Parts: sequence; structure tokens; C-alpha cells
Amino acid sequence: MAAMPEDVRDAAACRVQRQVSVRTPGVCEEVVDEVAQEVPVALLYNGVSHAVMLATPADLEDFARGFSVTEGIVPMSDPPRIVAVRTLLTGIEIDLTIASAAAAALHGQARGIPGRSGCGVCGTRELERAVRWPPAIETDLALAPGALDRALAAMPAWQALNDGTGTVHAAAWADRNGVIHALREDIGRHNALDKLIGALLAAGRRPQDGFVLVTSRASYEMVQKTASVGIPCLVAMSGPTELAVRMAESANMTLVGFAARERHVVYTHGWRLDGAAPRSITRA
Repeated sequence: MAAMPEDVRDAAACRVQRQVSVRTPGVCEEVVDEVAQEVPVALLYNGVSHAVMLATPADLEDFARGFSVTEGIVPMSDPPRIVAVRTLLTGIEIDLTIASAAAAALHGQARGIPGRSGCGVCGTRELERAVRWPPAIETDLALAPGALDRALAAMPAWQALNDGTGTVHAAAWADRNGVIHALREDIGRHNALDKLIGALLAAGRRPQDGFVLVTSRASYEMVQKTASVGIPCLVAMSGPTELAVRMAESANMTLVGFAARERHVVYTHGWRLDGAAPRSITRA
């Protein structure tokens, strides 16, 4: 397993201790429990507020960078410049600078209401922006035998925040051999994925050279965000939705659900796992 990043230490700062009572038949025990923090995070582009998301307050620069790309605000080749991250009484503000043309387009499509940790499109005004069909992924990357099992086995050791709280999602990126190189956690599954993608971009990694493993279900937003940066395989520990399957099929993405050691369900483009020739790409 690759060495865990230094920012795993941020997990401790995102846990709050609370006195709770654990009740079983005939017994009530007072203990100290740890709960994950969830705070409002406002994203301001060129000085104008665009969205307020509820997120775990760690790796927020990664979150802002990844959100900006996966939501189509800026292209992957021109990520935003983060000017400041400010902690206020009411939450956290992140100031970002983007190209003037991107800012003009964005400010004409601003969100109408705050976002939520469990919803990736809450507040999006137009249906066209809510369901953005990504282009077909061009890479023919195939995974090495056993790559999924290796990544699944290694993943718990990277989940420092969930280890203490049991309440957060994780998104990990592994190379084709199943070696994890980055993982991010958050109370929201979309946020965890955005943080991961932001971290990959900041580190100069090519997202398309590996695959993503998430602890959540595979909703269409998760497929949309993963495909938007060219990642050819999304592996989820829970199941996918029907729209997610159609979108993955259209995008030439391998979609795996119910992933567990030595068992997983392949919904689309299984050739990346079994070495068969790629099928022709057809848009749903």
C-alpha cells in the first residue's frame, strides 16, 4: 500500500466528542462518542457567491477545486485559483478566481438555494444543468487481475475519520493494479468525490490512469462527476441507479456495484475487468 498522505491528520480536527448513553436490555452506560463535523461551506467565484454546501471541514481546497471541475464551472485544464479560505461564525468561505468568460457564464446560471451534503444538484435551476451527459471516455485502460480486491482490502486503513465516527463516506483513487494513492472523506458522498478529484488535480496526477472506489451508492451524479475528468471505472460498495447505469454505458465507463472482497456486480463495460476487446460506444 502506498504511504497515506499527511493530511490524514485532518481527520482528528473534524471529530467532536460528545457524552452519550449506550442502552442495552437492563443496562445504560455513559460513554464518550465521536461525531463528524458538518458545516456550511460557501464557494465564491470572482467575488460572487455561487453555492453553499454542507461539508466536513477538511481538505476544503481540494473540495473547491474538484467541485469547480466536476460541476462544469471550469475545464480540468484550467482549474480555479484559490485566493482565501476564511472561517466565519456562520461557516467557511472559499474565494476562488476563474477566467472572466467562465465567471460570466457561471453568474448567469447561479444556484437559487443552498446545497445539501447528501444532494449533488440541490439548488440547480435548469434541468439541463442538473443532468449533464458526459462525453465518452477515450482511454482503453484495463485493470490488472485482482485490482478491485486489493483496493477494497486496503481502503479501511485510509479511512481515519470514519474509523472514529462511522458516519462519513470515502472516495479513493487507485492505479490499475489496485494500489490506492489518494482518499478523501466527507459527510456527503459527492463532496468526498469532489475532494478526491481536487486532490488528484493538485498533485498533478492523471485521473484517467486509475479508477475510483466509493463507499456509497452509485447515483448518476457520481458517474457524471467521475466521467467528467475521464476516469474510466467507478466501483461502488452499494448499488447504482438506473440513470447511473445508462450514463456509464453511454460514457464508456465501467460501472461496478455491490463491491466486496471476491464478489462484485458489473453493470457496464466489463471488458476493463476481464481483458476482452472494448465494445463499440453508443449513447443512450
